[in-house]
Amino acid sequence: MRTFKKVLLAIMLTVLFVAFVNSDETLWNKLNEEIGVLYEKGQYSEAVKVSEESLRVAEKTFGSSHSNVAESLNNLALLYEKLGKYTEAEPLYKRALKIYEEVLGPNHEDVATCLNNLGGLYYIQGKYVEAEQFLKRALTILGKSSKKNVDNVASSLNTLAAVYSGQKKYVEAELLCKRGLEIFEKTLPPDHSYVAVLLNNLAIIYKMEGKYKEAEPIYKRVLLILEKTLEPEHPDIAAFQNNLAAFYKIQGKYTEAEVYCKRALRIYEKTLGLNHPNVAAFSNNLAEIYRVLGRYKEAEPLYKRALAIWKKNLVPNHPDIIQILDHMIEMYKMMGKNGEAKKMQQYLEEITSEK
Repeated sequence: MRTFKKVLLAIMLTVLFVAFVNSDETLWNKLNEEIGVLYEKGQYSEAVKVSEESLRVAEKTFGSSHSNVAESLNNLALLYEKLGKYTEAEPLYKRALKIYEEVLGPNHEDVATCLNNLGGLYYIQGKYVEAEQFLKRALTILGKSSKKNVDNVASSLNTLAAVYSGQKKYVEAELLCKRGLEIFEKTLPPDHSYVAVLLNNLAIIYKMEGKYKEAEPIYKRVLLILEKTLEPEHPDIAAFQNNLAAFYKIQGKYTEAEVYCKRALRIYEKTLGLNHPNVAAFSNNLAEIYRVLGRYKEAEPLYKRALAIWKKNLVPNHPDIIQILDHMIEMYKMMGKNGEAKKMQQYLEEITSEK
């Protein structure tokens, strides 16, 4: 009888344990669903809190080396990246990548996704060599995958195109962007957000090449898609308005450029906080408009704000930092502030001499 009772007890404990695990797994799935909803709304700060809880539940329920833990790590890293917390995002992506490689093998599609995310993070920071390395590896894996996930392929192509564009390799960038767009337009609705992303990047490439007539209808199509699919103050709306401002500025249409740049800056300040790297970018862009128009007193605080944020988030000799210093030097000379101009020149020479 004693043995029989022990067996029964063991069975009961097993059943209770499984029920407990299933309950926690259900909680993890619910948390991930909530993260997805918040992410789509652009509520990244709120999503981070839920994502941190999702990671805690995943580690407790599945163990530290489970693929579900990698998924939670990847999600949290993506949100940190959206908030401009690049230093916090990188180790999470790397940990997720290591788990995926150990559990699923080096050629699994989830490994490619993680590689693509890391490549995108390095691109944002101006680390183009590292970005290209990870993105090319991701594309190699995806090219061999039997699933042929078009979303991941086009995403990697799009990010690699952005890397080439950042290096002024516009021909290579345009070819990759068109290749990704061709994939999306065959598999997704014409107003899908992924289509909008690639169209936007293609328009930017055309703008950089001076092909304004080709770029303008693409910009208009993107605006229609975003207005149809996103909330009015979504960060992606701000990002597009910033691009549109740059498009008008390069053509000398400063009134239109100022309007869109101010709208973009206001949305990002409200949704992502005052110290986000994109707030720096938009502040810099608005300062550029004011500098060209000779409105130096309005430009100066915007330049200072942008430079302070970028120093914390980008490599010292990032092209954006070099460019903003050039423009601030020019502005201070025009204002007669030669001492300030000299300080900026010395700092510029210091960072450009570094290897």
